[in-house]
Amino acid sequence: QDFQELRALCLSQGLLFEDATFPAAVGSIGPTLLPEEKLRRIQWKRPTELQRNPHLVMDGASRFDIMQGEIGDCWMLAALGSLTLRKQFLENVLPKDQGFQDDYAGIFHFRFWQYGEWVDVVIDDRLPFLNGRYLSVQPRTSNEFWPSLLEKAYAKLQGSYQNLNGGYLSDALVDFTGGVQVQFSLKDPPPDLEEILKAADRSRCLMGCSTSGQSRRNIELRNGIVQGHAYTVTGAVKIPYKNGWKHIIRIWNPWGHGEWKGPWSDDSRQWDRVAPEYREALLRNKDDGEFWMSCENFQEQFSWLYICNSTP
Repeated sequence: QDFQELRALCLSQGLLFEDATFPAAVGSIGPTLLPEEKLRRIQWKRPTELQRNPHLVMDGASRFDIMQGEIGDCWMLAALGSLTLRKQFLENVLPKDQGFQDDYAGIFHFRFWQYGEWVDVVIDDRLPFLNGRYLSVQPRTSNEFWPSLLEKAYAKLQGSYQNLNGGYLSDALVDFTGGVQVQFSLKDPPPDLEEILKAADRSRCLMGCSTSGQSRRNIELRNGIVQGHAYTVTGAVKIPYKNGWKHIIRIWNPWGHGEWKGPWSDDSRQWDRVAPEYREALLRNKDDGEFWMSCENFQEQFSWLYICNSTP
């Protein structure tokens, strides 16, 4: 489907685009994502029906725009959170030639890497709702829609929303970058893991990590970490602490809330022993799903680390 041609046609006819190849129907959701009575209750709504003044992107795309919906696609959203930190990759996936302000015709497009080439995926902007709540990603800012529309395009690429319900973070990182990815088992980590993390952060790699367990069940431990869940690694630094240095890692939960409660978490005493300039630069004490933890705790709590870059 040619985005420019289809949009021009819709504008000339004064119509909003309806995508026959990924229709607003149960087939696009998938037959077993929800019980049948819930599938029948799904409604499809355009952002223009939900908000008086919708935007595709407001003040730049950020991981904090994303809050996971009913679908278990944390693996894809963790990769997306990482993508927002790397603007050169993001602009390729999220083309700038579209929006709700100029030439709006209910049509959008996104790019993903598949089998050695960039594929342009065209969608209409009808989003699925169940009982008035987003089935898909919920925007943190009610009138910003790039996460929900990008997720819909990725669902179309995969065949249905159901096919996003469980997957591999490493696959999504490659689909968003066309890059090369490497995985490290944290049960048997390389001896220089701290240096690998710092070097990957400096080289502006995309990074993610995951916990072991059943992704269908999403059990939150008392320490705040969710089992069978994917997270984004958003930073790795070495800071002066007590009489030496401490490696700490910043991690983001695609639920948009729910954080680690142990050492180096937002309210932990460790921050009291850190020089004010480091504390001010690094600590954001908000329930936004993002937290710091030590490299030791990272290895204990997570099972895999994924690193992806455009070159090896």
